[in-house]
Amino acid sequence: MKRYTLLISALLAASPAYADHPAGHKVKAQLGSSAAFDRHGVLWLVGRGDHGQLELRQSSDQGQRWSAAQTITHEQVLAAGDERPRIAFGLHDEIYITYSRPLDKPYTSEVRFVRSADGGQHFSAPMTVHSDRQVITHGFASLAVDADGRVYVTWIDKRDLQSARDSGVDYSAAAQYYAVSSDGGISFGSDNKIADHGCECCRSAIALQDGRPVLMWRQLFNGNIRDHAVAELQADGQPPAIQRATFDNWALDACPHQGPSLTFSADGSRHQTWFTGEGLFYAGPSGTPVKLGNEQASNADVAVSGQQVQVVWKEFDGSATHIKAISSRDGGATWQARTLASTGGASGQPRLAKDGARIYLVWSTEADSVLTVAL
Repeated sequence: MKRYTLLISALLAASPAYADHPAGHKVKAQLGSSAAFDRHGVLWLVGRGDHGQLELRQSSDQGQRWSAAQTITHEQVLAAGDERPRIAFGLHDEIYITYSRPLDKPYTSEVRFVRSADGGQHFSAPMTVHSDRQVITHGFASLAVDADGRVYVTWIDKRDLQSARDSGVDYSAAAQYYAVSSDGGISFGSDNKIADHGCECCRSAIALQDGRPVLMWRQLFNGNIRDHAVAELQADGQPPAIQRATFDNWALDACPHQGPSLTFSADGSRHQTWFTGEGLFYAGPSGTPVKLGNEQASNADVAVSGQQVQVVWKEFDGSATHIKAISSRDGGATWQARTLASTGGASGQPRLAKDGARIYLVWSTEADSVLTVAL
């Protein structure tokens, strides 16, 4: 009950669209960002600048030194809570970025996309990914490039909720949609629905399994059971087969504002983290949940390299926020726990990025800008 009370207090204190952490975490700045290494070992970080613009930085020494911030577009960008820009790379070193731009009506947005074909020197004009142009929620995008170079963008979409309201029909939460580009991000195909009744403000997670994109998101089951689902996205936009990914049976008539993380081992085994009423959890190929941290633990990420498994999350102790980690070198059979970094100020969610076989923590903070730790 204590965990549930803390969660509801955080939800009531935060904005319904862009809340971030459990009570206590400082989230004044919009520090949501994404980090990824390209195939040349350059680390790229995309986030929101001081004036709300989309910014990109790069580092050639694993985050020890960063380039000056490059403004990609002067459009306003959402980067608070589970909402953040995403970055991915094409087969020929293209750089792809997707982000949410707020619209004039409160809690509405659209998913935008830019691309670079020359290593980030120039970017295309921003375009809206989805064909639906209603002034409603289109946001919380995920981005992936499959083994054949196709670009996938997923997002939370409230068009079906709006349609149901107009027709006087009951409809819970929002839908998950996706679109596919087969020409390197120059254009996108139709808007394709993944599932109705997904959570309306929790980020999704996307990862490649055998070169094909798999999405994990918080799904409503049987009305108000907020567990998670996974689905392999189809290149032709056909509805994917949906499987349940968690079985906590968490009944909640509110959005937890905290989505999952997902990755796959080379053999196709799934590794995931998720948040539920009993706290934050990790599960690997065995499917056995591992509890992460204390009752203030939040926003985990997971990465795998060979037999190495790294899981990180945020944890608040009453005065400071810490990045905690558990590490395994034997595929999850044994674990070592440690604290990687701390801050007394506002911070974003911890992200894990892979450079070959090495895994790095990348964490945006108000005090220290960007912290990078080799794991």
